[in-house]
Amino acid sequence: MYVTAEHLREQVIRPTLRYLDVWTVEYEDFLLQSAITAPDLGLFSARNSGLGLFHITAAQHRDIWDRYLAFKPELASRVRGLASQRAFLSDPDSELQTNLSYCTAIAWLLHQRAGGTTAAAPRRKVAATA
Repeated sequence: MYVTAEHLREQVIRPTLRYLDVWTVEYEDFLLQSAITAPDLGLFSARNSGLGLFHITAAQHRDIWDRYLAFKPELASRVRGLASQRAFLSDPDSELQTNLSYCTAIAWLLHQRAGGTTAAAPRRKVAATA
């Protein structure tokens, strides 16, 4: 299967950010660039131990659940809604490799928790276009 950057943007990243009610053009662009051109250093760096589209480590994945989402039950419920019912319970890290929307949501949460802005990203939401 071949996935283009525009497909990733339009069919995965944008709908996931909208589902989480955090969509902005800047966040969408940031996540797309992070996915297609992983930096050498930083939160989404290309590394051997990372999983999925954003190279998220199992430790980062557990940490976002244990130290962030555990204290935000409504957000945790929304993110959990993106995951597969059975696979998540038996092997939650596999969701980072097989579920693009879930992986995108976790990437956005990691980014937000680390500081939450891109160079141009406003803290307000941009009105969604059709």
